[in-house]
Amino acid sequence: MTARTDPGAKRATDPLLEIYLERRANLVRFYTARTGSPALAEDLAQELYVKLAGRDLSITAENPVALIYRIATNVMLDRARGESRSLARDGAWRTIAHASLGDEDVSDDAPADRAVAARQRLSQLVDAVAALPPQMQRAFRLHKLEGHSHAETARIMGISVKAVEKHVSAALKTLTSRLSS
Repeated sequence: MTARTDPGAKRATDPLLEIYLERRANLVRFYTARTGSPALAEDLAQELYVKLAGRDLSITAENPVALIYRIATNVMLDRARGESRSLARDGAWRTIAHASLGDEDVSDDAPADRAVAARQRLSQLVDAVAALPPQMQRAFRLHKLEGHSHAETARIMGISVKAVEKHVSAALKTLTSRLSS
């Protein structure tokens, strides 16, 4: 029977990880005091563990506790820098992509009255298309809404291209007259 080595056994003898585990609660309080967020403090403590566990074991320190707190501070600063860059990037995008008036973003959306009118018109169009005779409606949907050519529509429907052209033309005339009244 061969002896199996535990992958965690190598790390268990790591003095920095042992100190981290002993002082984890203190490290979370350290982070909480600086960030004001217990949840963020837990995240930072986890990042610190990952940093410590992934480091080169040949690197040692005369004062391992001081080293852990130095790395903890660096982890916190790295997170703050990343968030700062993210805020700057978002702010730059907002400046480029949005018009603003004072401190308020101005929306590119249509005014509410125009949006309502457009929805009503679309509803009328949907109703008008639904009221078309079945073959005319199918030809119109295939050609105008689904983007098929006259030839493809004719093949799908099993009719001639000329018949498709007539159905689409008649549908357009019918829809135009119903929507203009």
